[in-house]
Amino acid sequence: MVSSQKLYIRKNSKIHASGLFAKADISAGTRIIEYRGLKITKAQSDKIADVHIEANKRAKTVGSVYIFTLNQKYDINGKVTWNLAKYINHSCNPNCETDIIKGRIWISAIKDIKKGEELSYDYGYDMFCFEDHPCRCGSQNCIGYIVRSNLRWRLKKKLIENKKSRFNKNFI
Repeated sequence: MVSSQKLYIRKNSKIHASGLFAKADISAGTRIIEYRGLKITKAQSDKIADVHIEANKRAKTVGSVYIFTLNQKYDINGKVTWNLAKYINHSCNPNCETDIIKGRIWISAIKDIKKGEELSYDYGYDMFCFEDHPCRCGSQNCIGYIVRSNLRWRLKKKLIENKKSRFNKNFI
């Protein structure tokens, strides 16, 4: 179901700077907002991401990239003023998901969302450069980095092994 009424409002977020919040109760299955932006090639997308990651490392900050995979050839660069969906934050326990329907990216509710609740979805990152993507969602199953749900166990194992390795080096 697509509503002509805006179901969200932008406010300060505990997860990361700004977020979108439910303006009213939203039923599971509702299409909430379209993720919009400029259609770019994978090569353009890679260049933007590389520049952004390097700038963050130099500045020792964590900024935001708004690149969204559309298909095998193209991505959407959502870093445009008319894309409010870019303010939806990642959560390891999300209440929304993304659906690509006829070349359009929709954010839809996967469970009933109460008025005032922050909208979130799993960004679905792989483990490549996970250190560059800290997670601040605060959910019980969060491991501290934005990594898609089916890889979290693997990253958790890696983090435990690294911690043990550092611990053992301190006693040698």
